[in-house]
Amino acid sequence: MTLTASDTHIIPPDPIATFLPTAAYIHIPFCRRRCYYCDFPVFVVGDRHNGASSGNIQLYVDRLATEIVTQINYHRPLETVFFGGGTPSLLTIEQLGQILDLLATKFGIASNAEISMEIDPGTFDLAQLQGYLQAGVNRVSIGVQAFQDNLLQLCGRSHTVDDIYAAVDLIQQGGVSNWSLDLISGLPQQSIDNWVASLQSAIALNPAHISCYDLIVEAQTPFAKQYQPGDKPLPSDETTAQMYRTAQQILSGAGYAHYEISNYAKPGYQCRHNLTYWQNLPYYAFGMGAASNLENYRFTRPRKTQEYYQWIADGCNWRVDPTPAADRFLETLMLGLRLSRGVSLKALESEFGIEPVNNLLKCLQRYQDRGWVEIVSVNDRDRYLRLSDPEGLLFSNVVLTEIFSQDF
Repeated sequence: MTLTASDTHIIPPDPIATFLPTAAYIHIPFCRRRCYYCDFPVFVVGDRHNGASSGNIQLYVDRLATEIVTQINYHRPLETVFFGGGTPSLLTIEQLGQILDLLATKFGIASNAEISMEIDPGTFDLAQLQGYLQAGVNRVSIGVQAFQDNLLQLCGRSHTVDDIYAAVDLIQQGGVSNWSLDLISGLPQQSIDNWVASLQSAIALNPAHISCYDLIVEAQTPFAKQYQPGDKPLPSDETTAQMYRTAQQILSGAGYAHYEISNYAKPGYQCRHNLTYWQNLPYYAFGMGAASNLENYRFTRPRKTQEYYQWIADGCNWRVDPTPAADRFLETLMLGLRLSRGVSLKALESEFGIEPVNNLLKCLQRYQDRGWVEIVSVNDRDRYLRLSDPEGLLFSNVVLTEIFSQDF
């Protein structure tokens, strides 16, 4: 089998970028309320607060600026910036501009950079959105999760279905062409019919990108206190598996390429920033709980506000032991196999040697026989290891568990 460009959606990394970071993640932890499934480091400010009315938000932005200033500059302009959260749309235009101006001064921002911002329905108006765009944002990701009010309420979301349509109308009025919409499958009381309806509603809004995440009941969340995986009112494993297959069928049929295990995009609208993660390339990260990958060092900042502030006061020391080669090999597979194109065997051999690659292929032979793992040719010089779509991607945890059980 030969892998064509349309199958792989290959965006080859710049060789220089393999050791010089060109991406930055900015964590904005503030939310009006905490969703019942959320395990992210967030700080609840209440429904009436935003960056202008909450001193906590401005204090955080100032501390964030201190962290950015202390970061080593690897001397290559940023090609992607991603504001995640939390709810970054609780920032004022001025606060967002403060951060972007500092990034531009410290690192430089490429003229064609992708600057993404997560936004929630009901947290912004047209003037605010236009201000974000003027500050430099050119891609927005809206947290929708479902198109049924009862499911939104069960999740603890602060918005309604009407708020979703109002937010999308603002996005369209603002002339944003590169925007993404998030959905969650496997929610309590969610049926296949609900899921199909949400997918169809999302497609009708015509976003450039759609993310479909399967609910994970994380420890220490309200959902973990209410539900056990596999028990009602959570959908069964068989139902959630069918939801995954259904999303792949419906979205692919609507012209969205399934380029990553949870992500679909129209041609040319893959999330460039997230591709940095999945290709295991280096990136800066700033903010409470944010994780960076620099010089083969992975470091996660403190998840609690005061501990994060104290870490900054102590000089932002993030140096830890470098990631061993065997761990980097596993990381590269864990991340790269999320992509529909998979991972280059030639690149794996070049970085880690032929022996671990041969051992990898041996341990995956039974999954190849089952049709979950594929080895496909890109050209005469390279082959890619990938998971089949949808079955291999659906059972990726089984395959990865096998890989991680091996001694490389």
